[in-house]
Amino acid sequence: MSYRIEQDPLGERQVPAAALYGIQTQRAVENFPISGLRPLPVFVDAVIWIKRSAAETHRQTGRLEPRLADAIIAAADEILAGQHREQFVVDVYQAGAGTSHNMNCNEVLANRANEILGGRRGTYAPIHPNDHVNMAQSTNDVIPTALRLAALATLPNLLDAVGGLAATLAAKGRAFDHIVKSGRTHLQDATPIRLGQEFAAWGRTLARHHAKLVEAARWLQPLPIGGTAVGTGLNAEPDYPRLMVDRLRALTGLDVALADDRIELMQSMGDVATMSGAIRACALDLNKIANDIRLLASGPRTGLAEIVLPAVQPGSSIMPGKVNPSIAEMVNQVCFQVLGLDATVALAAEAGQLELNVMMPVIAHNLLFGMTILANAIRQFDRACVAGIEADERQSAHWLERSPALVTALAPKIGYAEAAKLAKEALATGLSVRELVVSRGLLQGRELDEILDLRAMTEPGVPGGRPLPGGG
Repeated sequence: MSYRIEQDPLGERQVPAAALYGIQTQRAVENFPISGLRPLPVFVDAVIWIKRSAAETHRQTGRLEPRLADAIIAAADEILAGQHREQFVVDVYQAGAGTSHNMNCNEVLANRANEILGGRRGTYAPIHPNDHVNMAQSTNDVIPTALRLAALATLPNLLDAVGGLAATLAAKGRAFDHIVKSGRTHLQDATPIRLGQEFAAWGRTLARHHAKLVEAARWLQPLPIGGTAVGTGLNAEPDYPRLMVDRLRALTGLDVALADDRIELMQSMGDVATMSGAIRACALDLNKIANDIRLLASGPRTGLAEIVLPAVQPGSSIMPGKVNPSIAEMVNQVCFQVLGLDATVALAAEAGQLELNVMMPVIAHNLLFGMTILANAIRQFDRACVAGIEADERQSAHWLERSPALVTALAPKIGYAEAAKLAKEALATGLSVRELVVSRGLLQGRELDEILDLRAMTEPGVPGGRPLPGGG
């Protein structure tokens, strides 16, 4: 490999001759050989959006010579079109605030812009990474702005996935609404419920999370760009923040706004933690839904087996014919990861000090990675599992008929104590509640049918009409 020599205030370094990045990026590569993880593409996009918008703004205000601004814009457009992505090489775990990532972007843009103007990599003339690409900016306002932009840009994919799964669950709720089955609480038999009611409730749960994510996103819309070093805007013209927000809104299509207080948004990651918390809450309920589906599909002979999942792969390397709930198990694992990512965001958000939170690189990676994998997991859960779920009506009826919890419908008629005796006897004898009631002559005919109407038990009301005075 051939090298070029570059200089910075700390001295000289060899930089790969073919690299579009420069000495500050090279120092970061040497200083942080931590994980091998590179910045997520959307986070690269977000910083480049800012650099491009800044060049346009400075060209408009006359602060940056048009030909230099145009070269920076052209270089940015190449990156946004997917070129030069291998040049963003700084590890996720890097110096605080994201200075290394910011300079990686500045150097790549400067070198490529100089090439467009006929110059060579590493000369930084006529365009310099700090003086021109980073004009009127600081890492301290670029990275918190990029973090918010990247989250807003990633959110539609997550919202689409959550909304899609909610709709699929609602459709299954309608399809399964006629199937009455045993409810379960504490993993024990409980009063009847319709399979459709279970699925519909899951769908409404996710619909509520969809709304909560939209609400949390509003917190991210104000941008601190223009705050420069500590939020006061030193070295930025008074109109610069407004012009930047206008440019970013037009470039990205995102509904962003001018911050009322840039100092506040550079100090606090509370809005980012709010979004992360909304994602965490969604993952908690999604994990519960995946677990419930695994339980209802357990078996096929020794479990509940009330639903049948699509078979997507062989389930065992030793047990022929075994099929596992593989997609739901994947969802569980992703949800666990998302919970861990949120814990990191929370700790890092709390760790801000005075005018800056220097933990933004790890906040950005964990938030954006969590949004990405959760969206992908939900979409795959929807497509490869939930959409293909079938109900086993006979199995649902089998368990329901044997449930001692059906005595609950008798309690308003015969009293709690007598109903409890019936439940105990049903368990001891193996007889159904209906069989016991008939054999003991407690109820018969239409009255018995009305009180032990299984579907009626899944709706509000007292089975068989009003209870007798005193409950007996």
